[in-house]
Amino acid sequence: MTVFLPLLDDEGSDLVQVLARIGPIVVSPSQFADLPNNRYYINLENSPDATLDLILSWLNQGVEKVIVPLTSAKELIGTGIPPERLYLLLDVGSVSAVSDTVRNGVSGVFLKTPAIDIDLISSVSKFFANSAIHVLPATSFPPTPSTIRELLSIGAAPVLTTSQLTFSATSTDRINVADAFLAPIVSDRHDGLFPTIVATETGHSLGLVYSSIESVKESIITGKGVYQSRKHGLWRKGETSGATQEVVSISLDCDSDGLEFRVKQAGAGFCHLNRQSCFGEISGLPALESTLRSRLAYAPEGSYTHRLFNDPALLQSKIMEEADELCRAVEKKDVAFEAADLLYFALAKCVQTGVGIAEIEQSLDAKAKRVTRRPGNAKPQRSKQPEVQPTAPVASTSQKSNTTIQKSDTTIRMRTSDLTTVTPEARLELLKRPILKSDEMIGKVKPIVDDVRTRGDAALVELTAKFDKAKLTSTVVFPPFAPETMQIDPDVRAAIDQAYSNIHKFHEAQLDKDTLVVETMPGVVCSRFARPIRRVGLYVPGGTAILPSTALMLGIPAQVAGCKQIILATPPRADGSISPEVMYVAHRVGASAILKAGGAQAVAALAYGTETVPKVDKIFGPGNQWVTAAKMLVQNDTDALVSIDMPAGPSEVLVIADHTANPAFVAADLLSQAEHGVDSQVVLVAVNLTAEKLADIEREVDAQANALTRVEIVRESIPKSVIVKTSSTDEAIAFSNDYAPEHLILHLEDAPERVADIDNAGSVFVGQFTPESCGDYASGTNHTLPTNGYARQFSGVNTLSFQKHITSQQISSEGLKNVGPVVATLADCEGLDAHANAVRIRLRASK
Repeated sequence: MTVFLPLLDDEGSDLVQVLARIGPIVVSPSQFADLPNNRYYINLENSPDATLDLILSWLNQGVEKVIVPLTSAKELIGTGIPPERLYLLLDVGSVSAVSDTVRNGVSGVFLKTPAIDIDLISSVSKFFANSAIHVLPATSFPPTPSTIRELLSIGAAPVLTTSQLTFSATSTDRINVADAFLAPIVSDRHDGLFPTIVATETGHSLGLVYSSIESVKESIITGKGVYQSRKHGLWRKGETSGATQEVVSISLDCDSDGLEFRVKQAGAGFCHLNRQSCFGEISGLPALESTLRSRLAYAPEGSYTHRLFNDPALLQSKIMEEADELCRAVEKKDVAFEAADLLYFALAKCVQTGVGIAEIEQSLDAKAKRVTRRPGNAKPQRSKQPEVQPTAPVASTSQKSNTTIQKSDTTIRMRTSDLTTVTPEARLELLKRPILKSDEMIGKVKPIVDDVRTRGDAALVELTAKFDKAKLTSTVVFPPFAPETMQIDPDVRAAIDQAYSNIHKFHEAQLDKDTLVVETMPGVVCSRFARPIRRVGLYVPGGTAILPSTALMLGIPAQVAGCKQIILATPPRADGSISPEVMYVAHRVGASAILKAGGAQAVAALAYGTETVPKVDKIFGPGNQWVTAAKMLVQNDTDALVSIDMPAGPSEVLVIADHTANPAFVAADLLSQAEHGVDSQVVLVAVNLTAEKLADIEREVDAQANALTRVEIVRESIPKSVIVKTSSTDEAIAFSNDYAPEHLILHLEDAPERVADIDNAGSVFVGQFTPESCGDYASGTNHTLPTNGYARQFSGVNTLSFQKHITSQQISSEGLKNVGPVVATLADCEGLDAHANAVRIRLRASK
């Protein structure tokens, strides 16, 4: 039951999380872009240019309702937006202009009135008999609880601006959030308490308690489970037992005489008998989830469940096996049996990775809210398999046979070399990367760079049309960035926000904040202090993948370092837009401008500046050979006065694996780099592995590769890759140090202890549960790393990459007497009389 709708205005951002516990919130499109993932209605009153595609994108992201003016409603009804997702924004004087088509095409009315006129609102409510009515009066003061009850009695509810709401006591101009929410609640008990059902996030009952006005107020504001004991007063759940509750939502029942709290329960459970529910043992999926969580924590070593949780390859095989069995099942009982098996192993996978039923249901709810749908076709590697023609009921679990998985005719496999038998010359060949014809590439990019340098924006527009197939009128976007350009999946937004937090935390710790002060001799004080590079250009590649992660990895250290101008360059899509994920990251890192251009033309624009593109002092970021050549060209041009982060080449990974390595993990790590491009460099250094172990790894590489959407890229990159067999860990690490890989992954029994032996690597990933993917996205380290063996000389991008150091010295009269003779003598030795004179003239003056 919706008691009132909160409308987020200029005041009240601190109320959002509290209001989310009791229902949806009305926001504008610009506010929606920066809010956490809660329930929202979007009000389009001041957004006349919102397109159908934009509205559909909001609804697909989980927005519950879109509130549109009458003119827009006429256009939107019949376009595929379900009536239950559409509200009509209406002035009370315009009710007569509403047609039956509009009235039947919406599920609610957002009614603007000069004041709350019960009779008038009642007549409107009767006209829109099948719609929810929400009343927004023009008065600055909120309705009283009694007025709220009167509105609810005629089927309407007030809209309260957040500036009219407060956590404090209700006054003439503000109403307490809990007072507004509890306005209609009634009790038929002599003590005035309200029966309250406490349930899990998924709606499974935990128990029956009682609430009071006071306890509900505290729960709404604190987000903790607080109830009213009939004997002891306020009962703050878990205060003594530790079994606390985080309140997810609080709702009134249809008669306003009972409450439901949905909570995240900590500890053993809700019941005082140490079980989850007061109504007995749980069953079904919640029971299975509870059992699996317990087994994940306490399953004895050697048990099947322990093995299942600690052997990803086994768990993956079981999920695939059960899915295949379910597809083959025909009889009703067999379908139920096989579905149960699949659910068991699928939920085991979820529990292993920290995902519960609540998260699964949230994902299902999000999918259900989508108003547009993908075609739903199977991925190519699935759709190519022959259709299964069941001929008999499927056997029970005890009778299952092995299933042959069809593969491509050509096995995807690596080359192999053995360090114990190769010649020194052959070993050197193993260390080499593909030859980069720098001079040839620089010759190709120079005309492009010169064109942009000479003609500026006009050249950029032409080159972007030529190379990126995007016709632009302007190549630069300046903040504030339009909210509609940053509309992304809520899950992706949350992942970006968490990655941002981790990366920011690690890079902030690197910041050089302190001034180094050293007195080298009495009276001679030398200092060094850091300053940010004022203007930086960040190149974020496009091409075969969208890379918001690169925008994070470059933008965050620039932001942390305090760079005054952060110009982000990235190739536009064919329609001239930038991927919304990259746009959102640009917003998060405080980009000063976004250059919609890629390749050598983008590098040139950053290096020299154009009419609209600000010139930068240093260019960062990976790219293809055109980008790399252009960076090398401009850094050597004294007219550009620009530096670059490092030379760049194809992505690389070197994995060192011993007998403890999991073949599935090793294969997955190799493929995570192989999918970047056909020139990716992938090396497996095998430490005394048996032929069987190597065969297991190669089988996993082939099987996993064939399940990838980018399998065709892998088909070209993996055959160019190599397995290097070594006889010891020391020999393997020595080879790795000579190779100097961009990414080094240690699948070793003593991985943490061997890190001390690593001299050359861009970034090191230690142990079997540290995939390179985590460093690429969210662990906190930077993924812009030296390739092509440059890890011998270069560090990866870090906060100090965006800072420069300035030294200073301050010498007193006494200090000059100490150091001056030394300086004069050395200047005389070099024949630089003026240098010596600058010292001696001061020494004479100080006598």
